[in-house]
Amino acid sequence: MLIRSARDDDWPAIYPFFSEIVAAGQSYAFPENLTLEQARGWWMESPPASTVVAVDGSTVLGSAKMGPNRPGRGAHVATASFMVDPRHGGRGVGRALGEYVVDWARATGYRSIQFNAVVETNQVAVRLWRSLGFEVLATVPEAFDHPQHGLVGLHVMFLDLHGRALPSAASSSSLSPPA
Repeated sequence: MLIRSARDDDWPAIYPFFSEIVAAGQSYAFPENLTLEQARGWWMESPPASTVVAVDGSTVLGSAKMGPNRPGRGAHVATASFMVDPRHGGRGVGRALGEYVVDWARATGYRSIQFNAVVETNQVAVRLWRSLGFEVLATVPEAFDHPQHGLVGLHVMFLDLHGRALPSAASSSSLSPPA
């Protein structure tokens, strides 16, 4: 498996699994029924962000897009999104893309990575991100309308790329009552 920058001619190979994953409604809140050209803008990034593909020969196995989580004063925090073609699941494609993005963010000078919306019922993704060192900072209750589970939470997940420990909830609320 090789991970490389996505090219314009990769989009027709990404779009079928993009559409399938979005239509399944289990992990992304992208609009449904997007045409090939409408969907392109939701996935194919422009600098300073980028999109990559994991390929085996000429077969696109999955894709990730990454870049700054916010512009301007928030641009030191990266974010990313991932899709693996369901026909190629279980081959380590998601892990390879995740490791690639973590390495890319470090090499590019980001201080951390924040995932804004990991569906709490997507246990495969949650386990993967935790295994790569991400922590769940918070869960926004009932923020995602899952087709089987109804309203479920969205995790905000975080990885400090400099290895600093995050303050615990107990230590961050160390205000003493007035005497």
